[in-house]
Amino acid sequence: MQLISVNIGRAEPIKRAKKSGVTGIFKRPLQASGYIGPEGLAGDVICDKKNHGGPDQAVYVYGTTDYAWWSAALGRELGPGTFGENLTIGELESAQFNIGDRLHVGEVILEVTAPRIPCATLAARMGGPAFVKRYRAAERPGLYCRVIRAGNVQVGDPVTVERYAGETVSALEMFRDFYVPALDEATIRRYLAAPVAIRDRESKEAMLRERLAAR
Repeated sequence: MQLISVNIGRAEPIKRAKKSGVTGIFKRPLQASGYIGPEGLAGDVICDKKNHGGPDQAVYVYGTTDYAWWSAALGRELGPGTFGENLTIGELESAQFNIGDRLHVGEVILEVTAPRIPCATLAARMGGPAFVKRYRAAERPGLYCRVIRAGNVQVGDPVTVERYAGETVSALEMFRDFYVPALDEATIRRYLAAPVAIRDRESKEAMLRERLAAR
């Protein structure tokens, strides 16, 4: 695998999305390189900080394998940054990754923390509210990552994968479970053992406490 594109967004108006009326989802490729720090890609803008960004969702990654599938499904070519990702990586298929897997990109090490859940902003970006259901059905969510080692990345950098050795869950399983009304205790404990994004961990901990208190 290799880095195909480095993408940043600025605050731009968008209709039928969040109340603020602005978004950073419209990512565009940089000339060649960028710096990734603990909070993400330098120069990138995150407007909806309640649901995106922060140390555990600092970088969003999407792959050309998933892009090729979408291009065929939609009948049009989709360029890097269409889904709002910071890094577009060749041959990456997001459903094949687990929470805790690490991506080594140039000087940078990223750790997978969560899949992307479709929202109104993504739907507006892609042409309408029906896209949320289509995105869910496709099960090609892309990967949110925390930054383990900051540094520079450049188009053409090789990308290698370091698989997580501990107990974890897959990104696809986490994506599917988001839509499950009530997870059982064993599943919640598996999530608590995995290095998931903090906001996801907090929600799972709350669910576990409620479930245990009811026993």
